[in-house]
Amino acid sequence: MNLEDREEIARLFETEKFDVVCNLAAQAGVRYSLENPHAYINSNIVGFLNILEGCRHNHVKHLVYASSSSVYGNNKKMPLSTEDRVDNPVSLYAATKKSNELMAHTYSHLYGLPSTGLRFFTVYGPWGRPDMAYFLFTKAILENKPIKIFNHGDLYRDFTYIDDIVEGVAKIIEKPPLTPPKGENKECYKVYNIGNSAPVKLMDFIETIEKAWGKEALKEYHDMQPGDVYKTFADVSALENDFGYAPKTSVEEGIGEFVKWYKSFYK
Repeated sequence: MNLEDREEIARLFETEKFDVVCNLAAQAGVRYSLENPHAYINSNIVGFLNILEGCRHNHVKHLVYASSSSVYGNNKKMPLSTEDRVDNPVSLYAATKKSNELMAHTYSHLYGLPSTGLRFFTVYGPWGRPDMAYFLFTKAILENKPIKIFNHGDLYRDFTYIDDIVEGVAKIIEKPPLTPPKGENKECYKVYNIGNSAPVKLMDFIETIEKAWGKEALKEYHDMQPGDVYKTFADVSALENDFGYAPKTSVEEGIGEFVKWYKSFYK
């Protein structure tokens, strides 16, 4: 991100006078971070710093931003809790997301910026990223091409449908962490998991996609990829307690909605 971009963001904040900022922008994905690490530093670190500076200088009342379940690395204790240590990332993408949490904490402490970080767990659904697994599986199935299945299918993911994510984010935006009274050594800073809290085995997920399309996938089995993790499983109890968050979309329902959208969008 160059000086011109930085100045443009500063002008946007100054002109619009945002009350709340919800920053979901990032260079996403573990695998691409192995190929192009500079893109992740430029977008996820430098870009996020510009958002923090815009919030700081324009007295934004609440910053909500996207972190990731990737910050947990290969933590073995399940479900994954925000109380767990997250100082052993296994990809640069994960490292940048943990860095975002640390940066937000610093701005909360120094400048009283209320911030809430959300560790998203494998979001899927209509209008998703075409490099996500369910998109790639669908495209390959329809084109009669093999799909790549890593770790020979022995992987688990806490697949979370986009509508459940949006509902949670909308609730959180309206309730910033409280700014402590002057003199108290506290920060107006929170981090939550946001996921389905119901991990699904990769092979079961693929079978759900096959059933939705009425067509079996050609399968290629591969070893574990660098930077990948074995299992994600969100402990969302804090989000449930503080916001009444309750994901309700099953994988079968979510994939069904994705397939309907895909048929309509791609004709």
